[in-house]
Amino acid sequence: MDTQIPTKRSVALIAVLVVASVAFLAIGIRAADEKKHAGKSDAAAVDFKDKGEPLFNGKDLSGWKFADPNKAKLWSVAAVQLDPKDKNQLAAIVESSATPPPAMFRAHGDGTDIYTEKTFGDVQLHVEFMIPDGSNSGVYLMGQYEVQVLSNYGKPDNKLGPSDCGGIYTIKAPDSNPLKPYGEWNSYDIVFHAPRFDAAGKKVENAKFVQVAFNGKVIHENVEAPHPTGGQLPGGEQAKGPLMLQGNHGTVAFRNIRITELPTK
Repeated sequence: MDTQIPTKRSVALIAVLVVASVAFLAIGIRAADEKKHAGKSDAAAVDFKDKGEPLFNGKDLSGWKFADPNKAKLWSVAAVQLDPKDKNQLAAIVESSATPPPAMFRAHGDGTDIYTEKTFGDVQLHVEFMIPDGSNSGVYLMGQYEVQVLSNYGKPDNKLGPSDCGGIYTIKAPDSNPLKPYGEWNSYDIVFHAPRFDAAGKKVENAKFVQVAFNGKVIHENVEAPHPTGGQLPGGEQAKGPLMLQGNHGTVAFRNIRITELPTK
């Protein structure tokens, strides 16, 4: 029987090929993982800034309620800017011919959350917000599921967590961080599906963020929220709920809040 004994050179060549194959496989896995976390979605970002029912009339806080009415005085309607004397605060702008449109302004102090009198299920939502350095807020779909608003301008994408700006709090980090410098306006455009319940009231489908775009960049797609994310309104998960803006942490301003109810599928 004819046999061949491997030479030292052939053994070394085989070892090199094996090492190279493992290295290429590791590179491929790492590249796929980096893409997963880099927010390089092929989906087009939604934009609802001119669509839907306005929830803020630009004049007063009609249609909104406070989680703690005793702290409602910190909310007002005013044109705002970054306080030129304190980067950690926003300040109302003295009216002039060049004054920008007013916003729902939560001033510095011990504040409270604010939420709509109306309740909603499946929606598409546009909301714009401004924060200073050192602030913390959030946009709660149905008063239960938060898209975080946080002062983390410039934080690298690979360091982001669920508690960073754009994160679905406690559930998923945003894929990227397009937050603008403090004192500039940012936007969220969200397509959201409410949880589903059967005739007995048992939940049969989780709430889902179908898409979240942050300043025109998609940061979430088809992310389920199996439970409220923390800091939610009492009452638990339901078929419909209000839109809530967090106001119990830091100063923040919101404007151009528009919502469209979607047909339930």
